[in-house]
Amino acid sequence: MVVTMDLNVSPVPEGDEDNSEGYVEEYSAAGERSESAVETARREREERRKRLRNEYSDDRPVNVSRQPVHDQFFPSKHYKSYDKSKLPPGWLDCPAFGQEINCIVPSKVPLGEAYNDCIPPGKRYSFKQVIHQQRVLGRKLGLVIDLTNTTRYYSTADLKKEGIKHVKIYCKGRDAVPENTAVNTFVYEVMQFLLRQKHTKKYILVHCTHGHNRTGYMIAHYLMRSQPMSVTQAIEIFAEARPPGIYKPDYIDALYSFYHERKPKTVVCPPTPEWKRSSEFDLNGEAVPDDDDDDGGSATSVHGNHEMAVIMTNDDVLGDEIPNDQLDALRQFCYQALKLNGRGNSQFPGSHPVSLSRDNLQLLRQRYYYATWKADGTRYMMLITVDGCFLIDRNFKFRRVQMRFPCRYTNEGPADKMHHFTLLDGEMIIDTMPDSQKQERRYLIYDMMAVNQVSVIERPFHERWKMLEKEVIEPRNSERQNIYQSRNPNYRYDLEPFRVRRKDFWLLSTVTKVLKEFIPRLSHDADGLIFQGWDDPYVTRTHEGLLKWKYPEMNSVDFLFEVDDDDRQLLYLHERGKKKLMEGHRVSFKDAPDPSSYSGKIVECSWDSEERVWVCMRIRTDKSTPNDFNTYKKVMRSINDNITEDVLLNEIYEIICLPMYADRIRIESKAQQHANAARRK
Repeated sequence: MVVTMDLNVSPVPEGDEDNSEGYVEEYSAAGERSESAVETARREREERRKRLRNEYSDDRPVNVSRQPVHDQFFPSKHYKSYDKSKLPPGWLDCPAFGQEINCIVPSKVPLGEAYNDCIPPGKRYSFKQVIHQQRVLGRKLGLVIDLTNTTRYYSTADLKKEGIKHVKIYCKGRDAVPENTAVNTFVYEVMQFLLRQKHTKKYILVHCTHGHNRTGYMIAHYLMRSQPMSVTQAIEIFAEARPPGIYKPDYIDALYSFYHERKPKTVVCPPTPEWKRSSEFDLNGEAVPDDDDDDGGSATSVHGNHEMAVIMTNDDVLGDEIPNDQLDALRQFCYQALKLNGRGNSQFPGSHPVSLSRDNLQLLRQRYYYATWKADGTRYMMLITVDGCFLIDRNFKFRRVQMRFPCRYTNEGPADKMHHFTLLDGEMIIDTMPDSQKQERRYLIYDMMAVNQVSVIERPFHERWKMLEKEVIEPRNSERQNIYQSRNPNYRYDLEPFRVRRKDFWLLSTVTKVLKEFIPRLSHDADGLIFQGWDDPYVTRTHEGLLKWKYPEMNSVDFLFEVDDDDRQLLYLHERGKKKLMEGHRVSFKDAPDPSSYSGKIVECSWDSEERVWVCMRIRTDKSTPNDFNTYKKVMRSINDNITEDVLLNEIYEIICLPMYADRIRIESKAQQHANAARRK
């Protein structure tokens, strides 16, 4: 059944062993002692005061200059010497570790033997103790994830002896939540470790300094991405396993914000634990740093990241980086779904149209085509998995965005089952509302290549297009409607980074209306038409049967522009994987005082036939390679053929009179009328 659209309107924006049994209790690992709790608190408070007097005898606040260090997966190059006798504030009284959560054990940082002189024997917590305690509890560690922003707390030698993998993810403490790229790395490492377990069950120890805020934040992210639950549930699960849980309101707010959920009024941030409060002030009543493992750079407060209103552009970078290993795995799935042998190949596999010329114009007479407008946006494929949604750019790079895609069957409210390895194709556009000038980003999906790990590329386009509506768009709309009808909506689709809709395709008989009425009323730029074979399979890379017609003045070629040592301006294309110099070709940069600033960039150029020169239209930040020479030849053929709007419409008028078109148009129009009548009933 063909869905006809009202073309009079634009799209709707939518280390020390203590063998005491009590030592391995999960929340009082060092709690078994002969003295009472009050006596212990007094003794330890006095010990801290003595240390503070010794360290800060001049009674001046300590200011340490720090170099910026970004979250990264590899060891930091910034190294400073530290007073090894200085314990992290609050560490002594902080419970050692918590209950396991899906094979993850939250913990405070184990301290190496270099700290033994300032830690009572009953309170020592090095990896020797960690390994021993977990064994007593029947847990064999296989992975330690370190979220501190320093390497000074311990050596990993004991871990290596036991064959325990150590992963370092630098996360600043203080008032900054871990960066999104660090979260992506953490979740991927946990998932891969658990996935690789076959015969022996092993556990993951996760620690920051105290094992509460950064650790809880990361574990909550893992829970959200590994099973259906709300942020509130994830926070509560961690709090039960590691009381009092996350006690920084910024971290809690950041989780709700990241997952586009409204925080219920019943959610209250727990107070700072007593063991932490007792360490928050020095002898002069001055606040001491919240965390002392920041090896570089002052942390940026969550509240300091308020975004200013900015103008959206097609060159904006969307989403967050993912680990390279994950990138390789996701690429491999795409190649498999598209039935390509892509091992070791990083070339973008998406389908590309060819320019309409008088030669391939005849394809419209030989095969049954539909038409859509050619939006002037940014091309992205999209891969949807349960643990994330990934935008795939023309460089075949993946970036994660937080979106929600429920499967077709849903109960009232949020669906339990999410799409997993569904591959789509589309373009990102920016709608500007004519009255308010408000901008809104929208992803127009025009094809589907896989649904829940099943490739559908060999099905005809019209089936894939209908599947797209049923499998992706309708479930989102249905769930959104159910959520909004509830009194306390959990997920807020309106907070997602962009809206999603299926792109419309129409009968060739509507092309005149598309050009004359529909495109002029669009709230985003369009530069022509796309002709899609209605019965075509999905063809990777260059698709000779997928045709694009652009307004003659908008026909363009993407060149690599370079300025050599002699200040010569050079234009390059690609041919057989190598740069091809286009001798004799010139480019004009309007309103650009220094063309050398464009050197090394991909420039999209249109052809000025009067001046016989290429004119730079824009920089293609989404591409790292120029057009292939064969693509250039096809564009030039299209330019020389000069298929104007009138020529195109005259051709289409003749084409739709052919029996192949006339019969199908009549049948499909009747089917649509019946469908509309049924909906009205």
